[in-house]
This record gives sequence, structure tokens and C-alpha cells, in this order.
Amino acid sequence: MESANKPSGRKTAEGQKKVLIVEDEKSLLAVLKEEFESEGFLVVTALDGQEGLQAVDKENPDLVLLDIAMPKMDGLTMIEALKSKGKDIPTIILTNLDDLNHISKSVALGPFDYLIKSDWKLQEIVKRAKMKLGI
Repeated sequence: MESANKPSGRKTAEGQKKVLIVEDEKSLLAVLKEEFESEGFLVVTALDGQEGLQAVDKENPDLVLLDIAMPKMDGLTMIEALKSKGKDIPTIILTNLDDLNHISKSVALGPFDYLIKSDWKLQEIVKRAKMKLGI
């Protein structure tokens, strides 16, 4: 898990929103992190759902950007674990899985945005995150 050196909390002292990006593709993780940081977000990253759960507990992000297909713990299992802990964090699912089964399972877990990676530009993903956060 990679974390910025800022105190935990929903907002930093500078008022930045904190985004947790959970993605196992390191190259995509790096460009997403860079894009969100360039838009003024504080970014915390994790490579799988287990790291993601630890990051939620430690960093208390304002939003989670989450892949589904990952090693150790997939994104849907991470969402279920967050719900069982009573965590209600705005979440955007960003995945390559475009089959109806995964979409249906995601929708059943809550009101999440479900984005197919190949259909979205980086700037549009950040814009969607801002909309989700009301900024």
C-alpha cells in the first residue's frame, strides 16, 4: 500500500479531498494517481482489496476508485467487507469487466458508478469523482 504523508481524516488541513485508488495494474494506478493529484486531490493507493480495506481504516478516504478483478481480494468482496463494517464511502468501480453478471452484482451492493476502463478518459473519470463528491 502506498500512502501520502498526510494526516488521516476526511479532509486534510488544506481542504483537499482524499481518494483511495485500488488497482492492481501498476501503470494504470500511476497515471490515475497523477491525474487526480494534478486536480488537487490527495491520493492513497492500494494494489488489491486487502490493501484497500487497510487503507480505508487508516486513511478514511472521501471516495474510493475501485477495480473489480484483482488478486487476493476482488473489488466486489472489498465492497461487501466495507458494508459489513458500516462504511458508506462514495465508490466508483472502474473495471474491464463489462458482462451483465458483474454489473448486476455491483448494482445489488449499492449505488455505485460502474465504469468500463476502455470507455472513459482520465479527465472524465476525475470529473465523475468530483460530481460524486459534489465539487
